[in-house]
Amino acid sequence: MDRSGALVAGAQVELSHGNHATVASAQSGSNGQFSFSGVASGPFELTISSSGFGTQAVSGILHPGETFVAPTVVLTVATAVTEVNVALSPVQVAEEQIKDQEKQRVLGVIPNFYVTYDPDAVPLDSKQKFKLAWKITIDPVSFAITGAIAGVQQAQNTFSGYGQGAQGYAKRLGASYADFVSGTFIGSAILPSLLKQDPRYFYKGTGTKRSRTLYALANAVICKGDHRRWQPNYSSVLGSFAAGGISNLYYPAENRNGAGLTIENGLIGVGATAAANVLQEFVVKKVTSNVPHEEPTKP
Repeated sequence: MDRSGALVAGAQVELSHGNHATVASAQSGSNGQFSFSGVASGPFELTISSSGFGTQAVSGILHPGETFVAPTVVLTVATAVTEVNVALSPVQVAEEQIKDQEKQRVLGVIPNFYVTYDPDAVPLDSKQKFKLAWKITIDPVSFAITGAIAGVQQAQNTFSGYGQGAQGYAKRLGASYADFVSGTFIGSAILPSLLKQDPRYFYKGTGTKRSRTLYALANAVICKGDHRRWQPNYSSVLGSFAAGGISNLYYPAENRNGAGLTIENGLIGVGATAAANVLQEFVVKKVTSNVPHEEPTKP
């Protein structure tokens, strides 16, 4: 019966012995009663359960030839149990994936943030695209690389209009860093946000060398959209040409040739992306730290 004294019909009653294995089961009738016959003597336990009530147990010892009358069992209302399923939103999943990407460094030093080794990586929202671009442009190694490029340009007297000495190096350094920042933000944040494209390289890692090489080269001009389907990589291509056009604003006057410089820098950007993708596919992963572990292939 329940706590109000009302009889509980249909309660499930299970009989078990000392080894806790259920040997018989029955249901209470309309009068709340139940019975078992032919029960072996010895210790036993009755487990009573019913929908909406907490489970109750009665134990005892049945002696040979004895009829055991169980005491009245009072069922109490079960404590309410609320099941809560917690799942990360797509934005939160992408945020966790970005955190993993930001740990990827070639030889443990050079940032390798714009490659994902998860073929089903969640698309980034606009805020995350700008955040990733900001992270790589302010990374100390990025400053060091642009500084080295400026040093090579100074040694070769590239952009001679900048002159030599500390002042010439400072101008080359500023131009080199401006190229890097404008190219990164335009091609990896601004245009991908407007055109809803993913700026990352999706590592393939499987197939023949030829198929992987073609895949890497093609990714200079195609990319995944935020809807996860492949499409022309307008962001990267237009970003390269846009950055090349902007460079006309700060390159020495004698080194500017308008459309020529823009086209030249744009094509260099596309070619550099293609070459970098091939390296990503065959070399970079082997020397990159904190690469996510791959799940073993199931037979």
